[in-house]
Amino acid sequence: MRIVFMGTPDFAVPCLQSIVDSGYEVVGVVTQPDKPKGRKQVITKSPVKILAEKLGIEIYQPGKIKHQEAIERILAWKPDIIVTAAYGQIIPVELLETPKYKAINVHASLLPKYRGAAPIHQSIIQGEKETGITIMYMVKELDAGDILSQVKVPIEKDDTVGSLHDKLSIAGSKLLIETLKAIEKGEVTPLPQDDNLATYAPMLKREDELIDWNKTSEQIFNQIRGLNPWPVAFTYLNNEVFKIWWADMLSINHDQEPGTVLQIEKNKLIIATKDGGLSLKEVQPAGKRKMDIVSYLQGAKISIGEKLGEFNEEN
Repeated sequence: MRIVFMGTPDFAVPCLQSIVDSGYEVVGVVTQPDKPKGRKQVITKSPVKILAEKLGIEIYQPGKIKHQEAIERILAWKPDIIVTAAYGQIIPVELLETPKYKAINVHASLLPKYRGAAPIHQSIIQGEKETGITIMYMVKELDAGDILSQVKVPIEKDDTVGSLHDKLSIAGSKLLIETLKAIEKGEVTPLPQDDNLATYAPMLKREDELIDWNKTSEQIFNQIRGLNPWPVAFTYLNNEVFKIWWADMLSINHDQEPGTVLQIEKNKLIIATKDGGLSLKEVQPAGKRKMDIVSYLQGAKISIGEKLGEFNEEN
């Protein structure tokens, strides 16, 4: 089976490695162009490109995969199947339909739930107890193709988007090999998705990262861990961005407005929520590194009764 693999970030790396380790012939890898990264804007290769170079696989990095030149270049590899995992561009129908076994995608949710670009983030933010991997045929509509296989992955209370991402990437790589073998043997039974059950996880926006202290402790806790380690939940303190990397939920009674500082001790900073409180554990003040709460409180200018979340554009 001649495979063209299309992927870009860390999530896709175990899939490519598993395909090669399983003895399949990867005739080409398509990944996003090298891009500037970090404060110094250093031109950086994608994780998939780094692995493909290590494995000695031919690499193609079109700026726009929809251009006919890109389509012809990929089809010139004569793939029997195209496998995608978090590639990052919408793939033209000609590429989806031409290969013998069509094109399949490794998606990090139990479709039809959480179609879109940020399924791992949203599964935690929405308080789900489980998620998983779906491998489906690709169609023109976003994540709407027939399902070939699925595997469930539990979401633990202390999971972050980072830890869940890693679990899902490994689960996806294992399921992918099982699915490729079944496709070869003609043992797959495509299952159409029920569009009435579809939910969506679009690309995150800046407003998705802002904490609303009027929500419950659990809702805010899920938001914090669902954005850790990227892009990180934040609030405002003294009119500056104040990132919160981790916190513990507290079941406490209070009569203060949500967002109010309830308690400050040497190792404790408790903020009021709609139904209780959050004890902040890891924070990042504006212009500084991430730090534990003890380190932050050693030099912090914050007092009981102060309110987080308020931003005054006039200041």
